[in-house]
Amino acid sequence: MVVRKKKRVKKKPAKRFRFQLSLAEIAGIGIVSFCLFLWMFLLGIWAGQTILLPSSDTGTSPVAGRHAPLSFDQKTTTPVIRPQGKKKAVTR
Repeated sequence: MVVRKKKRVKKKPAKRFRFQLSLAEIAGIGIVSFCLFLWMFLLGIWAGQTILLPSSDTGTSPVAGRHAPLSFDQKTTTPVIRPQGKKKAVTR
């Protein structure tokens, strides 16, 4: 009985992509990326400030128009919140 060897089928090598960039091109990409990240950071800071701290214009509030304006001799006081008693430790 004769044993025959199977012929190996060679696979075609996969095509590889290769990027060839010079030092100036890499620096240009780095500068553009830095500018984009800086712009996004500043835009995020601006958006966060506008959302969290809206402008406090005195004349635009509809509630402010109902009340008489304060004179300079009146003082505005903020309410003081005081605890009802001492804190107690929780035991289990």
